[in-house]
Amino acid sequence: MGESKVKDIARMALEKGMVLAEDVYSYKNQLIYPKDTVVDDAVLTKLSRYSIMVVSIKEEIDYATTHFEKVRLSSEFKTFELTYNNCMAIYRKLMKSFVEEGKPVNMNALMDLYVKLSSRARSGEQLLDFLYNMLPSEHDLTYAHCLNSALIAGVFGTWLDLSREDILLLIECAYFYDIGKLKLPQDLLWKSDKLTELEFTKLKTHTMLGFEMLKDCDMNDHVLKATLMHHERCDGSGYPSKLRSAQIDTYAKYIAIIDAYEAMTSARTYRLSLNPFQVIANFEKSGYAKFDETILRPILSHIAATQLGLNVRLSNDTEAEIIQINQDNLTRPLLQSGDTQIDLSQESDLEIISIF
Repeated sequence: MGESKVKDIARMALEKGMVLAEDVYSYKNQLIYPKDTVVDDAVLTKLSRYSIMVVSIKEEIDYATTHFEKVRLSSEFKTFELTYNNCMAIYRKLMKSFVEEGKPVNMNALMDLYVKLSSRARSGEQLLDFLYNMLPSEHDLTYAHCLNSALIAGVFGTWLDLSREDILLLIECAYFYDIGKLKLPQDLLWKSDKLTELEFTKLKTHTMLGFEMLKDCDMNDHVLKATLMHHERCDGSGYPSKLRSAQIDTYAKYIAIIDAYEAMTSARTYRLSLNPFQVIANFEKSGYAKFDETILRPILSHIAATQLGLNVRLSNDTEAEIIQINQDNLTRPLLQSGDTQIDLSQESDLEIISIF
């Protein structure tokens, strides 16, 4: 095997036999397990009970088999991660000052953070790969959601051929749209169990809370509407006003897709990040009714295209390379395995298990 590495992973990704590289503490700073503990069923159960999100494990670099594990071990990602953590501290301070003290947020400072982070990636596709590998601390989850959304907005805006001015406005919307959540309890926002009806009603107030916080701040009207309307859906099933497609601000439609994408591609205490084809499948199940299809379809097509050239492992253990995306069935690409081509759109019994 190769050199020994230490890797932070989502608790949901832990497997029996892995070895903890660092002590694990509860949020009350009580030692749950010491380093060098071998993970077994009891360890998994206890970590779940304490809602531990991320742990460090001892790992051999040769174990890195999936595409995203390889990204995480790259020197480029490590540089990005360092920059991200520094920028997160600045972003958290700016937003906390606004929410708790009413101190205006310096937009130039926010855009500087965007430039610093986006410039650490060679492309929008690499930036999305980097974000997929980020594991923010639990007290930063809400801030990370908005910071990540701003970075995703720049990528999606470019994919949609928006003007530079419109992309900058979309990034501004992304920085602020979920600010109302900073007024709500953390345990409500990130509860792993299903919310009660009362809890969900309280959660839904974040759109109005955010709008009320921003309405007197000399914000662009699209920022205000994106904050208020990003949970409205084109079929009228959203909130707070059950608006239909023509009534929803265009930037709110953009943000609705960005918000859903960021949530699906970020690790949570109760599930792993979804891979790109799982994200597309989730959107396709109901997305074309709920989201603006003219915006969503090209984004999903681009997400699928980012997987070209990567290898996959199928549910029958076959390994193959993605050589072509089926535009009519984005989650079922054409594959090459040795001398054999596999068209997943014609093989309904096969599923992509991992991407590497």
